[in-house]
Amino acid sequence: MTDETSNVSAEAEVQEQTILPLEIIDKSIGQYIHVLMSGNKEFKGKLVGFDDFVNMVLEDVTEIDNDGPSPKQIKKMLLNGAHVSMIIPN
Repeated sequence: MTDETSNVSAEAEVQEQTILPLEIIDKSIGQYIHVLMSGNKEFKGKLVGFDDFVNMVLEDVTEIDNDGPSPKQIKKMLLNGAHVSMIIPN
């Protein structure tokens, strides 16, 4: 095998292993995720759907306000992707 052939196969292997952020979110549809928002709010719920701006629809949500009272249960909600800081899939 020449050096050029081995470089091409190494590049192809790296491209196969590349996972884009929206792919990870897409694989999380139907599963529970943990979302950290800018500010002190967190949400844990089942991801129903999302768009290219990472606006998300969650079901069976637990809202955690680190500055406020105990967690609150919400049946269904839409999160604005502009305020999402981190998404943690299960």
